[in-house]
Order: sequence, then C-alpha cells, then structure tokens
Amino acid sequence: MLYVIATPIGNLSDITYRAVETLHLCDTILCEDTRHSVHLLNHYGIKKPLKSFHQFNESKKEQSIIEALKNGQVIGLISDAGTPGISDPGVQLVQACHEANIPVVAIPGPCAAIAAISCSGLDSAKFQFIGFLPKKTGELKQALQESLHYTGTTICYESPNRLESTLTVLKELAPKRFVVIARELTKKFEEIRRGIAEELLEHIQKGQIKGEIVLLISGESDVSQDWEHMDPVAHVEWMQNTYQITRKEAIFAVAKMRNVSKRDIYNSFF
Repeated sequence: MLYVIATPIGNLSDITYRAVETLHLCDTILCEDTRHSVHLLNHYGIKKPLKSFHQFNESKKEQSIIEALKNGQVIGLISDAGTPGISDPGVQLVQACHEANIPVVAIPGPCAAIAAISCSGLDSAKFQFIGFLPKKTGELKQALQESLHYTGTTICYESPNRLESTLTVLKELAPKRFVVIARELTKKFEEIRRGIAEELLEHIQKGQIKGEIVLLISGESDVSQDWEHMDPVAHVEWMQNTYQITRKEAIFAVAKMRNVSKRDIYNSFF
C-alpha cells in the first residue's frame, strides 16, 4: 500500500489527524529531504525510517520501492510541503504503482495552490494550475501569453528572485489584468497582495521579497473571446495589437488557441 500524504505548507498545526495516524502506520516514509521532514515527524512523535526520494533519484529508487510494496510494506510518500505530486516528486511512482496493481491511497490536506486561490478574490469556478514558470525569458513569455488567453484563473509557482522579471513581462503583455501574489502562506510573514502588474512591481521593488510564492492571474474577459468569429488573419492582427507582440509570436499563440498547426495560420496570409 502506498499512501500519498499531504503535509503542512508552513504551519505544523495544519496537518490532519488522519495524516498523523497514517504516518504512524507506515513501515517507511519517503521524503524529499530527510533533514527537513524529520522536524515534522519529531513534532508529532513519529519514529519511522525516512528515505530520501526527490526528483534527482526518483527513477533510480522506483523499482526497489515497488518491490517493497509488493512484499507487503506500507509506505508513505510526503514532500517538503503540501501535497506530493503537485509540482513535487511522486507522479512517476504513483504511475508505477497503478501499473503493478498496488493500491494508492490519498491522504488529503494542504496545497499551496488551492490555499492561494481560496483567499485571492479571483474566480475559483474555473482555474488552471501550470506549476513552476519557465526560467528562460522566451519560454516565460510564451507560457504567460498562453495563460492570458485562458478564461479562468491561472495559478503558478514562482521564486522570489524571478518574481520581478515575471511581473515585468505581465506588465508588458497585460497591463490591466489583475494579478495576486500569495507569499509565505500559513507562515509568520504571510502576505496576500492584489493589483495590476505595475502596482505589484512598485510594491516588491520597495524591499527584498523572500519566501514561497504563488502567483495568480485573472482570466481573460469575455469580450476578448470574439476571436472565435474572426478569420485567422484578423485573429493574428488582433493578438499583435492587443498584446504588443510580434507576428511570429501571434501566429504561434493563434495556432495554439485554434488547435491547428502554425503553418496553417501562416498560410492564411498568402
């Protein structure tokens, strides 16, 4: 049996009774960093073997874990914070368990993305989670362009040292779009800051930003969905004018939105 166990994202009191009970039942607990997770286990008097399991050794350790599970061991999977498998190690192991007919049980609990949208004031009826934003500028711009066409709220993770550059790109692409920074959730210096990108840039430039950050972007307005009635050429031109991007970038975005090849859109111009 593999238990996928959510742990606190900051405040240790946020762990569920069921999570504590399950951790006591486990023969072994897999975690990203044993030095980090031992504090949680010690806090609740849980004396179980901890084994390192992170993105750099997940594939190497997978087979031995599967064998242990087949032999009847009860194994718990936790991450440094929040729910395993949500931009954290574990997806590959869970897939392997299903392929081997090994039961996988979720022990639900804290998740930074869900905590952030619940207190953001943005639309929660429809949202998408895209994990960590790309580091390279070109890839970052492309990811944000695609997210800006989504009609619901977009939730992503960002690091403090890249937050300014991300907000700068958002200021360029969508200067009037509401953005929320949810920082250090459940911790002492928790902060929820909402505004357009320019306002948030002014705020973070006043001092050094630290801690775990969830970035939320409000959805595209219904008015902009008139592109469905445009021909491809008009759609590309609308994208260029609306988001101040190059024709090449607009063609890529339009092809993505219409679910056709870039060549099809390009050929519409000739």
